[in-house]
Amino acid sequence: MRKLEWMAGFVSMAMIFSAGLAVAGNISINGSTTVLPIAQKVAEAYMKEHPDVAISISGGGSGNGIKALIDKTTDIANSSRTIKPEEAQQAKAKGANPVELIVAYDCIVPIVHPDNPLKDITLDQLKALYKGEIKNWKEIGGANKPIVIISRDTSSGTYEVWEEKVMKKERVFPGALLQASNGAIVQAVSKNPNAIGYIGLGYAEKTVKLISVNGIVGSKETTLNKTFPISRPLYMYTPALPAGDVKSFMDYVISDKGQKLIEAEGFIPLK
Repeated sequence: MRKLEWMAGFVSMAMIFSAGLAVAGNISINGSTTVLPIAQKVAEAYMKEHPDVAISISGGGSGNGIKALIDKTTDIANSSRTIKPEEAQQAKAKGANPVELIVAYDCIVPIVHPDNPLKDITLDQLKALYKGEIKNWKEIGGANKPIVIISRDTSSGTYEVWEEKVMKKERVFPGALLQASNGAIVQAVSKNPNAIGYIGLGYAEKTVKLISVNGIVGSKETTLNKTFPISRPLYMYTPALPAGDVKSFMDYVISDKGQKLIEAEGFIPLK
């Protein structure tokens, strides 16, 4: 495994309860729905080995996780994006000195209904679709059917990476149907032959079809060698240098055992 370093950053995160930071033996985790299955899988294994530690986990999106970390209502913030400068300023103002850890890698892949004949799409075509400029599948070689655009909501780290890497900082057009999670996008696309959406690779299911981008298939290999154009690290943030049970859990996440669990969930390990 390549050497990891804890990197100081500034973070924020909002929790579903207001108990403040966890006491010894209890760890609260909140944030990205993309990182959620990673946290759940590893936490389950960790608690079996450490029955004296209780870990509570909730989603809500990267933005909510970072907000909760700033507010000191969670111990760990899951995020599928890096912290923003304005979030860093808010955290600093509240006396936080968050620490960033890359826990896995992921790529964001476009998905369509299995009946859709589309196999590949360019970044320019994706941008035009999500700007509302391409409205019919026949414009890109498909059937004469209107395109239903499905996107993540703006609190999502996946949305923000999409906005950066696909939209080039332009906003998704207002006609897009917004979903709160990767799973919700999979479900929506699987039920609509005219829909297109995007998900983290770890959420790929047989009910939808993955589309290559610029002729490159999203995979472990193309993510690690950075040839797939919509790739990203996945993060866990703590409000300060982790200690005690939190440090023990974070170390477990990036251990060989933790990384094997992450790979088993369909995500890309750090090795």
